[in-house]
Amino acid sequence: MSIGVLGALDVLLTTYVIPVPVWITFTAWASFFAVGGGKGGMITSILCNLTGIVIASLSLWAAGLLGGSAIAAALCVGIGSAAMVQASRMAYTKGHTPAIVWGFSQTVGAIAAGFALKNPITTQATAITAVAMILGAVFGFVSQVWANSMTTEKAA
Repeated sequence: MSIGVLGALDVLLTTYVIPVPVWITFTAWASFFAVGGGKGGMITSILCNLTGIVIASLSLWAAGLLGGSAIAAALCVGIGSAAMVQASRMAYTKGHTPAIVWGFSQTVGAIAAGFALKNPITTQATAITAVAMILGAVFGFVSQVWANSMTTEKAA
């Protein structure tokens, strides 16, 4: 029940209030649960996702500086991929490489959808992806709290 209501609210919110791609919020929502949920999971998920967003943005910016060819993109994404694995060894990411990769992939998806690294902040790929990933983590947290409130027995 909570997922259905919150999923519908997510679509409406990203359509009318916070215009970010809904698929990114859903990916971040899943990331929240994949790293363990709860307050700690929300923080870890956001930090991992933001790490991936920064690495993707730097990788794609570097590819553009190198001419934007497929070879330049492959080289820069390869370096970025290695950076994601190394970043997953940092204490704040707690070994959650997939959550970093989701941040990276959603940034690439935002660019493919027409947001660009050089756009104004309201349509800039890095900013849009970061806002969407944070929003998705919040939806994950709220859905967990709601679900727990419906399934946890109250003491007599």
